[in-house]
Amino acid sequence: MSDLRLGAEDAADLEVISAFLQDAVTKVGDLAFLPHARRFAMVLNRFRWEGETETGKSAGALRTHERVRAGLHFENVLKVQARGIRQEYADGVLNLLSIRFDELDAPSGIVTLTFSAGGELRLEVEALDAHLSDLGLVWPTPNLPKHDD
Repeated sequence: MSDLRLGAEDAADLEVISAFLQDAVTKVGDLAFLPHARRFAMVLNRFRWEGETETGKSAGALRTHERVRAGLHFENVLKVQARGIRQEYADGVLNLLSIRFDELDAPSGIVTLTFSAGGELRLEVEALDAHLSDLGLVWPTPNLPKHDD
């Protein structure tokens, strides 16, 4: 399977990136706001929903799953705000649930990254310009993310 590379310039595009990044994990130390470049970047371990394979021959076949190292960055970022994220703990783990874009005065708006346990990042952007790229390192995991209904 080839590396995933996606871009987003509107809310619908960002929904696709959000779906591919659901249940990605990252560390607080892997988040960076570069104000002079007006860029927010992060490195994540993305669950490869699209890369699942089945092994075995029975109906209850063993499922193997994969994670892949991925990079996500946003351009045109004017301001970043964090809520419920202990920034002093670089090794703190964050589980990404969703990303959304709320347009304010077109093309500007707010990108919201929502994490489990109530963490949230809000990026004020002049215009939405996001890029997701797999970085090549893939490994198996026995763990399938689960959510309570």
